[in-house]
Amino acid sequence: MSAAPETLGRVNGRAGAKRPTAPVLPAWVRGQAINVARHAAALRPFREDEFGDGAASPSEGHIAAVNNLITTLRRSLMRMARTVGRTAAGTVAEPTTVNLQLLVRHKERAHRWVQAIERVWDFYFELFGQRLSKPYAEWLLSCDRLALDCYQAAFMGLGVARSIPAPPPFSYMRTGFSPATFRRGIPLTRLGKQINPFPLIQLPYHRLVNPWTLGAVLHEVSHNLQNDLGLARSVPLNIARRLLAHGTGTAVAATWVRWNRELFADLSGLLLGGPAVVGSLMDVVGRSPESVLSFDPNGVHPTPYFRALLSIELLRRMGFAAEAAGYRRLWLKMYPDPRAGSLPHRMLATFPDVCALVVDTVCYRPFTELGNKSLAAAVPFGAKEQAMVEEAARRLAAGTDPGIIPARFLVGAARLALERRLARSGVVMTHFYKELARR
Repeated sequence: MSAAPETLGRVNGRAGAKRPTAPVLPAWVRGQAINVARHAAALRPFREDEFGDGAASPSEGHIAAVNNLITTLRRSLMRMARTVGRTAAGTVAEPTTVNLQLLVRHKERAHRWVQAIERVWDFYFELFGQRLSKPYAEWLLSCDRLALDCYQAAFMGLGVARSIPAPPPFSYMRTGFSPATFRRGIPLTRLGKQINPFPLIQLPYHRLVNPWTLGAVLHEVSHNLQNDLGLARSVPLNIARRLLAHGTGTAVAATWVRWNRELFADLSGLLLGGPAVVGSLMDVVGRSPESVLSFDPNGVHPTPYFRALLSIELLRRMGFAAEAAGYRRLWLKMYPDPRAGSLPHRMLATFPDVCALVVDTVCYRPFTELGNKSLAAAVPFGAKEQAMVEEAARRLAAGTDPGIIPARFLVGAARLALERRLARSGVVMTHFYKELARR
């Protein structure tokens, strides 16, 4: 049985009382200004201590670079927030349809900026936040140190001083099959086409748990070095000139020019890390014959069949003839008939000469940008360096201090320790990260 109206009135306090209600329009209008102002305030620059204060934490340089980007973007948002505030005040005073529509237009524009800045803020918040949890923080710190060592080796080996790029590369973990990099100074889609302020090295989890495959770091760093050393134009230009002069034809030369960034990264990574990097590359490109012998007319990566043989040719030129022969036998045993795939006849016919010419052009011809030194002279790797890698492999396996060996050589050391069964894989991984993290 329902209560009588007078009973309901008494329940509310006194007979006939009504709840006070605020006018909807001014409350809602003021709320729009408050929301935008709070959105703008929340997308604030990062604090230096926000992601820890250990060695794995983002450096002051990394945080400052991101904060500069966020601050630049927020200036426009703050202006929009003030416009929304003024428009809201005017609309409360004069709540016409014209003023209401002006308010929601300003609000929508501000929200689009909020979403754009939030995308940038969230991207770096996730990257920096990975440094707060173990063991990932130490793993990523170790990869940072590999990348930094590559930069230091390349810039110290130049024949002429160049301006020192900063901040250094920053590593982060992301699911996916392959590592990747995003170079300094290029617009990133995931940042809404904003300029990336420092090199990013993206690494899949499965690579991090198998550190002997981290020749990938040396490859990705080399993409950045091609730009930061000023070789982005000269490498493809020199390849084109050399191949056309040799008579390969424009179609073949154009294909190798299109592949220049990836082949440069392969060859540079090998010079930085030594013979074990070839094995690391073959981990990646050694797939089914259908994949390895497939030609993509628009692809930026050399066909996998060619890609491995290029590195094997460089390994031979570096003085590691026996290792090169061993890798070559293995590769050709897996893929004995390159004609079984879709590789163009002209690409196959010219490859023996092209392979030697490309390796010579990229690695053994001087570049003005390197102070008239060749890439192989700027980052030399020979028998002396390999002896250091082999000694470090024995020490890593035993859990003893590998000494003053450059960080980038530890990838090869870990691989040798694994391949020669000097220690179990888990032991090699533990000692690898322990050594790099303590530096």
